[in-house]
Amino acid sequence: MNADRLIHSLERFKTTLPVLVDGISDDDARWKPPSGNWSILEIVCHLADEEREDFRTRIELTLQDPQQPWPPIDPEQAAVDRNYNESNLREAVRQFVSERRRSIEFLRSLKDADWSKVHVHPKFGPIQAGEVMAAWAAHDHLHVRQIAKRMFEMNQRDAAPYGTRYAGSWTA
Repeated sequence: MNADRLIHSLERFKTTLPVLVDGISDDDARWKPPSGNWSILEIVCHLADEEREDFRTRIELTLQDPQQPWPPIDPEQAAVDRNYNESNLREAVRQFVSERRRSIEFLRSLKDADWSKVHVHPKFGPIQAGEVMAAWAAHDHLHVRQIAKRMFEMNQRDAAPYGTRYAGSWTA
């Protein structure tokens, strides 16, 4: 595993996310597609919470004591319980960036980390610290895709009665 490249990817995302959502109105940030999938605001709030409660915490626990249980998280329920869609987009982005800075500091402070340490997850089974690290970087890009899809769906919404097929297929 190239931890330095993954850390660099995580660090870049703290500047990518603010640019990606810059200029989105409050109404558009809260807009949910007919499918009921998360709004852009919910996605950003989720990213901020995951930064605080998921990846950094789980890597730290696994590296320190792989037998220690991970604190439970429920991202879907958190979106409801924490009223993500009533939050402020700019504040959620600020929280994410602040937490990501802390994460980068933590990751850079690790010296000779044993990424092969294994935590036994109740759902995924044995999972190595390196897998959590790889998933963390990939998680950012899954949500870039999700935000891009929401923007595409908003274009479709705003174009009605005209379609967007000339732009190409979303699945391409």
